[in-house]
Amino acid sequence: MLNRFLISLAILAVICFSGFIIYNFAYARGEAAGYDRGYSSGQIVGYSSGEQEGYDEGYISGEQDGYTEGYATGKADGYEEGVNAGAEHGYTLRDPTYQEAVSFIGQDRTNDNEYVEDVYICSHFSRDVCNNAEGEGFRCAYVELRYPDGGHAIIAFDTVDEGLAYFDAITDDRVRPIVGERYYQCIEPREGYYYEEPSFDDTIRDILVIW
Repeated sequence: MLNRFLISLAILAVICFSGFIIYNFAYARGEAAGYDRGYSSGQIVGYSSGEQEGYDEGYISGEQDGYTEGYATGKADGYEEGVNAGAEHGYTLRDPTYQEAVSFIGQDRTNDNEYVEDVYICSHFSRDVCNNAEGEGFRCAYVELRYPDGGHAIIAFDTVDEGLAYFDAITDDRVRPIVGERYYQCIEPREGYYYEEPSFDDTIRDILVIW
């Protein structure tokens, strides 16, 4: 009986030990297979997610950097082209000093033109002086003085040292127009000249400066 019990116990031990070995072997294989499968699946998902995140971040960053650099380059090229185009067309004007304005008025011969009623009047004189000033590179304003019944046209320079300086384009006189004052009284006196009061009301109601 004892021998039979010992034999049964030995067989049971062998079976248990075999089961343990088989379990460990199966566990190892299952773990390896699960790891490989999980790694592969995780790699695919992770790569896809990482690729999308990288693409989104790279696209946004690239678009912003590209826009910034493109804007700067385009602005510089556009500015250069605009300057070149502007140099070929129109005028490049500046405001003169007061002495430059006086010298120009003294040299300009528009005042030698003949005044012809309804044909060549104050507005024509002022227009021609403005055009001649721009031809010399000076910014010049066409100025309308409005009277109760009618008006008068003169010119002006926004001098850099004395501000607005008005001149009568017909006589070249310096004028200091003031709303509410008579125009003939606003003409700066010149030695040897006397300005008579006109027969019409030349009270200045408005001063319109047109650049």
